[in-house]
Amino acid sequence: MPRIPLLQAESLTGEHKRVHDLVKARSHDNRVGPPYHLTLHHPELLEKWQQVGLLLRYRTSLSPRLSELAILVAARFWDCQYEWLAHEPHAIKGGLPPAIIEAIRAGKRPEFEEPDDEMIYEYVRELQETHFVNDANYQRVLDRFGIVGVIELTALIGEYTTIAMTLNAHRYELPPGVPLPLPQLDRGADSKRRR
Repeated sequence: MPRIPLLQAESLTGEHKRVHDLVKARSHDNRVGPPYHLTLHHPELLEKWQQVGLLLRYRTSLSPRLSELAILVAARFWDCQYEWLAHEPHAIKGGLPPAIIEAIRAGKRPEFEEPDDEMIYEYVRELQETHFVNDANYQRVLDRFGIVGVIELTALIGEYTTIAMTLNAHRYELPPGVPLPLPQLDRGADSKRRR
């Protein structure tokens, strides 16, 4: 069970019900899943957050392959089991090679054949790990994807960082019987973090 109660659709009234039904109707799978279900306690936040999420997930100039690569790097950085479980199938469907997915899962730098994959990986990794992007990495992404592309990529990283933090902070669990997809990594002092 998560740390906060999940509101049940059948008991909702007023603004909670309106936003629940709106979010469900706008979703690609006709449901209010995590992390949105956790945020239903704050309907206004949920309504606006889903709009941003849909934009960054489905309406950017980045290909699904590159978007999902960025999401997996963020999920691994935050050790977010649910985010990884939800997005690994999309990464595979988007054409991300299994060897890249497995390297990221194991906390290792993948071997890249496609320059775009490597560029996205390095941008996301560096921003997550150092909180900045050096001039050379930034310029490569800017030259390849343009101003809009680098804005979208940075916002996508922020979106999936927020999702990972939400799922982790509230301890949203995987479905019963589903094994953890991410192994625990030894990160020195950080390895004592609760998973």
